[in-house]
Amino acid sequence: MTAILCVGHSALDTIYSVPEIPTVPIKVLASACIESGGGMAANASVAASRLGAMASYCGRVGDDTAGTSILVGLAAERVDVTMVRRIKRCRSPTAAILVDQHGERLICIYDDPALDADPTWVSLESIREFDAVLADVRWPEGAARMLDAARAANIPTIFDGDVGPVDALRDLCGRCDYAIFSTAGLALTSGVADVYEGLRRTQNLVRGVVGVTLGAEGFLWLEEGRPHRSTAPQINVIDTLAAGDVFHGAFALAIGEGNAVVDAARFANAAAALKCTRFGGRLGAPTRAEVDEFLRVS
Repeated sequence: MTAILCVGHSALDTIYSVPEIPTVPIKVLASACIESGGGMAANASVAASRLGAMASYCGRVGDDTAGTSILVGLAAERVDVTMVRRIKRCRSPTAAILVDQHGERLICIYDDPALDADPTWVSLESIREFDAVLADVRWPEGAARMLDAARAANIPTIFDGDVGPVDALRDLCGRCDYAIFSTAGLALTSGVADVYEGLRRTQNLVRGVVGVTLGAEGFLWLEEGRPHRSTAPQINVIDTLAAGDVFHGAFALAIGEGNAVVDAARFANAAAALKCTRFGGRLGAPTRAEVDEFLRVS
């Protein structure tokens, strides 16, 4: 099995299905509500596990009931959580999320300031056991430590460049082989809204491939300075929550398996598309058999 390490954020999500995301202060009645584990790196680890990886998650949670729920949920998905630190007198990250009838979402996240950023407790002895390392921007100190260790061991590294502090985005994308941004993350990092120009500017910071996920428009990337695009499958969108995380988990697995970027992008697009056909955030992440069949008939 291909071993994937995902470093960064985990959370406990409460997800509500609503007709529309309100734009004014108002009371909204939800038609469905579920609780699920969340967080960028944690979601990616679950996606990778369902797709056949031996997945591990490295991050921090509080020493509370929410932290227990987060870890139990990851373990139930066969994600190894031995590289997780539980911080005393700290609330675990939580999120309240609205998903509307079009599949779009509004996310409100709370991270306790007591969630200690120090990464020195993370052992680097096992880094050579992994075939790829994926890190998000939510824990920059931990991401930098693990990306650097993986690079020193010649292990492929992938960075999930979503919205975060600009300094952290620019620093971390320079520590990886594949910097894969959201459109908002790319705009922050590059300073421009145009994705092509954003990729060109950000390429100066990245030693390898730089790309951006575009939702229904697929995945755009630069490789050796040349633009490439992988189109997204056409699907009936139910819920886009965690689609980007599923993309990153699938992409990291494909790279860890030794695939070229074009093949990794096609695989990740399919996994993210299938997730969007199901309500419930990462609960909708597909299995490897489902993705393989989807690609076969697409």
